[in-house]
Amino acid sequence: MTAEADRLFLRRAVELAKHGLCTTTPNHRVGCVIVRDGCVIGRGWHVRSGEPHAEANAIADAGNDVEGATVYVSLEPCCHSGLQPPCTDALIRGRVRRVVGAMGDPDPRVAGKGYEALRNAGIEVDTVELPEARELNAGFVKRFTADRPMVRVKIAASLDGRTAMASGESQWITTADARADVQAWRARSCAIVTGIGTVLADDPRLSVRDEAFAVDGVIRQPLIAVADSEGRTPANARLFDGGARVVVFSGAKATNGAPPGEVVRQEGQTVDLAAMLGWLANEGCNEVLVEAGATLAGAFLRTELWDEAVIYLAPRFLGDSARPMARMSLDRLADAVRGTIRETKAIEADLRVILAREP
Repeated sequence: MTAEADRLFLRRAVELAKHGLCTTTPNHRVGCVIVRDGCVIGRGWHVRSGEPHAEANAIADAGNDVEGATVYVSLEPCCHSGLQPPCTDALIRGRVRRVVGAMGDPDPRVAGKGYEALRNAGIEVDTVELPEARELNAGFVKRFTADRPMVRVKIAASLDGRTAMASGESQWITTADARADVQAWRARSCAIVTGIGTVLADDPRLSVRDEAFAVDGVIRQPLIAVADSEGRTPANARLFDGGARVVVFSGAKATNGAPPGEVVRQEGQTVDLAAMLGWLANEGCNEVLVEAGATLAGAFLRTELWDEAVIYLAPRFLGDSARPMARMSLDRLADAVRGTIRETKAIEADLRVILAREP
């Protein structure tokens, strides 16, 4: 195969991996294409944790006849036994000739060992790094390299950077299409982080409702994490109505008794966001979406605990008395939170801006 052909088939593997965008957590998103004599004989992707991996599905799609074939996989094949057997064993048993991977696996149980096992079995192994493969699994990589999930902060605001009138009125600043777009970000996230202020003021469900994200008739609901220093989360909050796992993070001296649901009581007076993210990483969360008010959004933005901001801008002005998108109390221009605009997209009358944090 030529280098151009290798990239072509690897990109097809990455496209297949996207089928698992909303379902594979806590695992990575992986696609696989098997080629023999220039023809695709098998395709597969990982659907959800506990089910066969992409390589196994592609081998099955090829009728379990893959001898002499080249396997293109968007991530290094696993070589350890978990809920599924090692993919390296299946490839070795299948007597494939060559394996081409788009990126290494950051999981220390694999991390180069998968490729090594294949080479030791006499299989030719090549890696062709594709940025799109790494981007698809950016949260998985972040969890293993930074001990926290990838964090996106979602904000809906007016053109003058306001999220609500001074009275709190905010429904709706953005269009229905923009709000539908948020469903896609929720669906791909492992957890949604919000604050007690938002819970008390808006009583949101923060659920995924669009049937387009259902697999086998089931919509996976992300975990909901509430930053609630004083333990004020009401038992009748609508967060508890959507079938999601709800975890309330409170301070050591919360004075309002035990909030409903699971409670993680931290040592400090206020919620330690870094510790919260570490806890979520330990629970297998790869991507987190922050949907909160100005205080919590500002707390994330002024730290290094965020990776992207997804900002929906509506073509209207709410005035200087309206509420800001983020409270950060910055005094000098040198302290400004900086980012790089990665994408702008019109969504009906609104504009979606994706901002990447500058390191």
